[in-house]
Amino acid sequence: MEYVEALFPPVVMAVAFAAVIVTIIRNQGGAMKAKEDAAVDAAIAAEREAAGRG
Repeated sequence: MEYVEALFPPVVMAVAFAAVIVTIIRNQGGAMKAKEDAAVDAAIAAEREAAGRG
């Protein structure tokens, strides 16, 4: 029975890690992707303009 106790924490961590990865993958894109991309593009353009490279 000790082997079950020894394997339990790594198994729980593996399941939790897999859940985090699945959540990250599922949240890629979506309805807000275009808005997020536009915000990043605007921030990059503002930074270039402020640095005089616009």
